[in-house]
Amino acid sequence: MAHAYTPGLKVLAYTVLTKQRRLPLPGEIVVEKGSKVSAEQVVARTNLPGNVQTVNVAGLLGVLPAEIDDVMLKKPGERCCKEEVCAQSKGLFGLFKSQVKSPIEGEIESISKITGQVILREPPIPVEVIAYIDGEVTDIIKKEGVEIRTAGSFIQGIFGIGGETIGEIAMAVDDPNDVLTPDSIDKSFKDKVIIGGSIAEYDALEKARDVGAKGVVVGGIEDQDLKRFMGYDIGVAITGSENVGITLIATEGFGKLRMAERTFELLKSLVGRKTSMNGATQIRAGVMRPELIVPLETKAVTKKTADLSTGSGLENGTKVRIIREPYFGLIGRVVDLPVALSKIDTEAKVRVLDVELEDKRKVTLPRANVEIIEE
Repeated sequence: MAHAYTPGLKVLAYTVLTKQRRLPLPGEIVVEKGSKVSAEQVVARTNLPGNVQTVNVAGLLGVLPAEIDDVMLKKPGERCCKEEVCAQSKGLFGLFKSQVKSPIEGEIESISKITGQVILREPPIPVEVIAYIDGEVTDIIKKEGVEIRTAGSFIQGIFGIGGETIGEIAMAVDDPNDVLTPDSIDKSFKDKVIIGGSIAEYDALEKARDVGAKGVVVGGIEDQDLKRFMGYDIGVAITGSENVGITLIATEGFGKLRMAERTFELLKSLVGRKTSMNGATQIRAGVMRPELIVPLETKAVTKKTADLSTGSGLENGTKVRIIREPYFGLIGRVVDLPVALSKIDTEAKVRVLDVELEDKRKVTLPRANVEIIEE
């Protein structure tokens, strides 16, 4: 029988998970397998090639390309400073010499006798990859990166912006239905990950950034406030590379949406603990959810191992969130999974499920309209 893929949203009080930390280019691994690492610790480093710039030396000095070696003062592999003379014509009777100065600080990469051009390359750009999470190095990927394992709480959101950041969890509201306002935030939230309620006002986001907070986690966010905060309209590809000074995660969606009670209470229990946070989100060609990871030393009696790549199957009792109207944002539990196809309002025949909402109402809707909340 065919199965519809149902995405899962994980909210786990305790789990064991692994993360791969990879370099963009082959480089040096600076930790060993089995070593304990902190989230801020560098685990691998490399150098990205600097930008190149082409200079038409033959044309500037009025010589043939084949004669370029006669006018070059620098050879391939030699360094030159910005504005340093790197080529000079012989002039007339030793006078009236023309010069070509380097437009950048860098290295002569090549000299072409065919085109008469010189390629200069800027200094390499050092790149370091940090562990991102406190944990243990379980595998070394030769010249590429490492795999790190940790145990603790793992919370996924619906949508986020901003890249990886690390900070302590701090509560700014008392109830998951509360609005995060500027008055809720003060200088004590510097370097903290602020937990709000149902929504964050635009001015609250601005103030969080101004006081130096690392991140904000709320139930929902207004699209117009997000656009205003970022200064541009967000695209439909992948987020996470936005340079807005703070990482933001919405756990429920867009608009004013009460944060799920389980998520709020779990975050509340983790106040003061260090969390690794990433707002990167991708909804097509491979789902990627924004996340918070809070390493914990205390082991639970029962623990789950988080599979970060696949969704789970639906079954009776599964907790789900409805992701389409008219019940968008509501949470409930599956009470029945009819096998037969059912006709919906669009006249299409699809597999459906019956969900009992938190207010005890029972609704029937397509299975594609829900996502699993993993407990």
